[in-house]
Amino acid sequence: MSKRRFMFTFNEEQIQEPIIYNLGQQFALITNIHRADVSKDEGWVLLDLEGNETDIEQGIAWVTSKGVRVDPVDADTEER
Repeated sequence: MSKRRFMFTFNEEQIQEPIIYNLGQQFALITNIHRADVSKDEGWVLLDLEGNETDIEQGIAWVTSKGVRVDPVDADTEER
């Protein structure tokens, strides 16, 4: 099982969708949110994804296809 940290950046339309919930459900991933800042217009979330490496990669591809900006983050870095 792998664990990786990411920063997701959402625009106004994406905030209305349950993207993180669907990511966990569709790709059998454990999601753990460390920090977030969400308003009605935009937002970002710092989260860990835990699961099979293939599922993580497919999940990230799916999130990216939804238009969310995805940036990998060093697990020791939590700056924003």
